[in-house]
Amino acid sequence: MLTSLMSRLTPRAKTPVQVAMLSAVWLGASVLSRLFLPAVPAGVLGMFLVLAALWSGWLPLDWCRDGARWLLAEMLLFFIPAVVAIVRFPELVESAGLRIFLVIVVSTALVMAVTSLVVDRCYRFELMMKRRIRRGLKHA
Repeated sequence: MLTSLMSRLTPRAKTPVQVAMLSAVWLGASVLSRLFLPAVPAGVLGMFLVLAALWSGWLPLDWCRDGARWLLAEMLLFFIPAVVAIVRFPELVESAGLRIFLVIVVSTALVMAVTSLVVDRCYRFELMMKRRIRRGLKHA
């Protein structure tokens, strides 16, 4: 049923529906996090839920690709509150600006490094699984 709904949507309608679906996953993860796993942030839990659904095949990639691309493209909007805080509290920037800048640079570098390693490992894992499947089909 959901497959037929997604296939009937126009390309312009797919993105808002996918963003709504991803938002629903985040809201669900927020409730789960609050009730059962308070140490795990809702965003991280939601990401793992979507990843598990993608890997298991329960959630086809086409059902969330456009929405995820739009969210990533508009990520700057999510950082506007941080910019407003800097403008409203310039004395904080003057007193601790260098430390804040260093934390931002180091954390960004670490996130980029870890992300690249995870993507590389997942890509290698995917290639390995495809090779195993091909070998299994040749022997059958």
